[in-house]
Amino acid sequence: MLGKPIHMTISPETVAKRAIVAGDPARVEQVKELLEDPRLVNTRRAFLTYTGTYRGVPVTIAAHGVGFPSSAIVFEELSMVGAKLIVRLGTCGAMVPGMRIGDVVIPVGAAYYPGGAFYQYVREWICCPAVPSFDVVRAVVEEFERSGARYFVGPVVSSDAFYAEDPEFAKKWSSRGVIAVEMECAGLFTLGLMRGVKTGAVLLVSDSLVEHLGFATAEELREHVMRVAKALLEAIVKVKLEE
Repeated sequence: MLGKPIHMTISPETVAKRAIVAGDPARVEQVKELLEDPRLVNTRRAFLTYTGTYRGVPVTIAAHGVGFPSSAIVFEELSMVGAKLIVRLGTCGAMVPGMRIGDVVIPVGAAYYPGGAFYQYVREWICCPAVPSFDVVRAVVEEFERSGARYFVGPVVSSDAFYAEDPEFAKKWSSRGVIAVEMECAGLFTLGLMRGVKTGAVLLVSDSLVEHLGFATAEELREHVMRVAKALLEAIVKVKLEE
């Protein structure tokens, strides 16, 4: 354990071992509706957090803000108080043609630009293997296969500069086999490996860098979020964790 949380008012008594995290507090409010008896356990710093149960299994839902520096605070503080599995339920921009709004991307790895928070963690000019936990990915893929959802499995890139992304950015990364862009997976996967926490991610396509799909808001994505969150909850309660 690294210490005591200072940004969130959480404790081992208020946080479950299984957590779903999302950048947007609006998505947290949506997903918490799927929990039994959700309890508000944090509002500090707008890191909105609820804990309840799903099929009798305790689950926490937390907002992490935008980008690695913000989300790292939430990932670290959840793990400090006992979270053993953290899965990001986020949005992403498609970087290959054919994806539609509401389609699901299940990352098997995340590229990133070294430097910044990554350098402060690894303290070398290297790129760590930013990959999720195999058993989490397997459980998620199996559940989405059962649900009949339209999903894509592949690597993503985590970008720190939302408004710096353009068609050239998409062309460059898609030529490397990357299928979508978002902002936090590389940080989550790296910290998971460093802290011994199982990780994964399920991303909803909210826009595209290669086609004109518009940009879907949280409310416009609500129907997709609820469908995807239910499948994700079904998956994570089946993942075995160390006691």
